Amino acid sequence: MANNKATMIVVVVAAMLVVGFGPQGAEGRITCQTVVKGLMPCTNYLTKGGAIPPACCRGVRSINSAAKSTADRRTACECIKVAAKAYKVNVNNAAALPRQCKVNIGYAISYSTNCKT
Repeated sequence: MANNKATMIVVVVAAMLVVGFGPQGAEGRITCQTVVKGLMPCTNYLTKGGAIPPACCRGVRSINSAAKSTADRRTACECIKVAAKAYKVNVNNAAALPRQCKVNIGYAISYSTNCKT
């Protein structure tokens, strides 16, 4: 468990360095901290497969709801890519997650996804 917490801290810091950091402000800007926190319950599924915990889908829905603007969606996309590389996520599991949680995020999850388009 301590290893997961240490990994989470590294991922959050790396994501902050890639896309910037700031608290979620009045304009509703999403942060990497929000994205990583929402995806933490998904870690086992994303790395090993198996059953998706209900908390994981709640996190996916929460991130999708929070990412309202184009800038928010780009930030979330970049954060997901950083976290996926840091956790060595199985890209097939990651790509299936939104569909499994019945969420349309508007882009395919992949290491090669261009978050700017």
